[in-house]
Amino acid sequence: MKLLNYYNLKRFVLFLIILISNNVVYSQTDSKKSATTASILSMACPGLGQIYNKKYWKAPIIYAGLGGTIYYYYHNNAKYNQYKSAYIAETDDDETTSNNSGYTTSNLITLQDYYRNSRDLFGLLFLLVYLLNIVDASVDAHLIDYNINDNLSLNLKPNYINNQFETINVSLRFNL
Repeated sequence: MKLLNYYNLKRFVLFLIILISNNVVYSQTDSKKSATTASILSMACPGLGQIYNKKYWKAPIIYAGLGGTIYYYYHNNAKYNQYKSAYIAETDDDETTSNNSGYTTSNLITLQDYYRNSRDLFGLLFLLVYLLNIVDASVDAHLIDYNINDNLSLNLKPNYINNQFETINVSLRFNL
């Protein structure tokens, strides 16, 4: 069974290497990136789609966002469990267990609610960062060949008449 798992892991790593370096393997000179490949890579491993798009500076930002949300999720979960067990110890009608936290039962309920809500918020923020990672990789792959030059410009100029702000002129210029 171990040999089978090792074999599958080896095939998966080889598959990822081929996906990442498809320009080298297939000797393509086309710089167009596949949005589907970038999205799949970002789903498999956050930041890998950005590396595929050659936006290397975005990967540490994604890892910092995911790592921060995971840290605060676990921190708030530990505090929630601490106050939950203190509340149970306070209200279990057992003389041997006592609440040494110094809080009343209503304070313990309030603290439980606060840390549970914070934990849930950081869980949602983790999902949001993960989904934004996938969307960013896909959009970057779509816009990798987007041409930005001076053929299209937008100018906003205020019109001053007798030192008073009267109107705003909007001009859009497109050169072919």
